[in-house]
Amino acid sequence: MGRNHQVYGGGGGTMSRGWSCLFYLLVFLTEILLFGVLILSLVWVYLFKDGFAWRDDIQRQFNLHPVLMITGFIFLMGNAMLVYRLFRCCNKLASKLLHTFLYLLAVPCIVVAMIAVFDNHNLREPPIPNLYSLHSWLGLITMGLFGLQFVVGFFSFWILLCCEQGTSSFRSNMLPIHSTFGIITFMLAIATSLTGYTEKAFFDL
Repeated sequence: MGRNHQVYGGGGGTMSRGWSCLFYLLVFLTEILLFGVLILSLVWVYLFKDGFAWRDDIQRQFNLHPVLMITGFIFLMGNAMLVYRLFRCCNKLASKLLHTFLYLLAVPCIVVAMIAVFDNHNLREPPIPNLYSLHSWLGLITMGLFGLQFVVGFFSFWILLCCEQGTSSFRSNMLPIHSTFGIITFMLAIATSLTGYTEKAFFDL
């Protein structure tokens, strides 16, 4: 008698072995892209931009901006989004803790990256205006959505656990909204990064 091969999938249910292989192949390719963009950013800074510095060299201090933004918004946020797909077979609380931890790690990366770019503009002689380009406007929108996502997510999926039974319906309704805006924020982060690298390449010509 034949067997219907089923495995537990990242989405929380069962799927065929073929779909499972495709799923994990896509995850593997996604991780290659996430690690790849971070590694390439580091290589670019060290080979062509003389590495990093702090306020003693504002040009090299600026190099922290793209690398840390890539780290926070793309690498860490991208992996945070994958947690629930990869570890649905594990304890739900553990997945939630890892998801939150990755988001928390992104916060100092974003803060230091913003300090680096503002210092690079403000400490020049003469200073460069801040927040004047499409890249900076997209960045503000992305950071605003990121902050909103974090606050709403922390309140909805952590604070409201104090009244788990009474808030279960609200949290269930919030989940697809939180997931959708997470994807939107991630896509905006990619668009912001592309405009930033394009802007930097244009200024360096």
